[in-house]
Amino acid sequence: MPTEGDPRGRRALRMASGVALCLAISFGFALPIPFLPPIFVLLLLITNNRPLPLKAAPALALLIMLTTGSGLLIIPLLRHAPPSGVLLVGLCLFLCFRYGLRGGNPLVTQFLVVGLTMISAAGTFDFGLAVMVIEALAKGIVLAVLVAAVSHWLFPEPVNASASPSRPVLGDSESAWIALRAALVVLPAFLLALIDPSSYMPLIMKAVSLGQQVCGASARNAGRELLGSTLLGGLLAMLFWAALSLFPHLWMFFLWMLLFGLLLARRLYALVATRQTPGFWVNTLVTLIILLGQSVQDSEAGKDVYTAFAVRMGLFIAVTLYACVAVYLIDRRRFQRQGRAAL
Repeated sequence: MPTEGDPRGRRALRMASGVALCLAISFGFALPIPFLPPIFVLLLLITNNRPLPLKAAPALALLIMLTTGSGLLIIPLLRHAPPSGVLLVGLCLFLCFRYGLRGGNPLVTQFLVVGLTMISAAGTFDFGLAVMVIEALAKGIVLAVLVAAVSHWLFPEPVNASASPSRPVLGDSESAWIALRAALVVLPAFLLALIDPSSYMPLIMKAVSLGQQVCGASARNAGRELLGSTLLGGLLAMLFWAALSLFPHLWMFFLWMLLFGLLLARRLYALVATRQTPGFWVNTLVTLIILLGQSVQDSEAGKDVYTAFAVRMGLFIAVTLYACVAVYLIDRRRFQRQGRAAL
């Protein structure tokens, strides 16, 4: 039970209300790639317990356009020399993840990874699509900053709340190995997106989320954490869709998201006892948002929602199983080298 002055209850309410509000606004205004802003506001709220100043919104939007614009520079290489382009993307992914593990800003890491994958893949297929993705990212982060500010105003941090512990900074060798496995997790989704970016955008976001999650997972618990959170996210998405189908309305969309967000936020902030890590619950919520957002868009486009959901869920499970294997093999190789070095 939270004690007086315990900020966890407010943080859970802040996160759930922020994600639900951002989701409703994003779909209500028909923003491009509408599942991105709720993911951004989730990242903002779990990484910052204090509100960002409103003037940070245009600065972040500019940062996104600069960082994600790096993907535009790789488009000519991917078009005219695909093997070299893919190798360069893999190297840049490794450097981005290592930057985050060495104490870099996690939001900048996220945007760099998205820019290298989503935008370069979209631009290889159609340059106009890449520009649309950059526009969607810029609009999404501006909305996320505004919604995060509203959420902090509704549920402010207690005055006597302790500061969040700083993220541990890994050494050169360990950060290099972990960054390598994170980059290898993202690469297969990127290769699929080169075939059809519009169909595999959600898979890239899922792979990016897994890449961030494997940075804190070990070979021993990777299967339970990565695959378990993916399956739970898919199950919650099915339950959410069934509940929303009873009365499909934007307000009900907001209210159901608020309820599901609270259920996960209480576990994320340890208000409910659980043996899972915070990364497990974050990845569960990210999976829920992606699957649900795509199902809503499939419904609006007149597609078969259930067939599309089954295919998308199958791809998510496949890329998650691959991530588990990658973590196991790379950690095994790392421990073997460390053992030989100790002899």
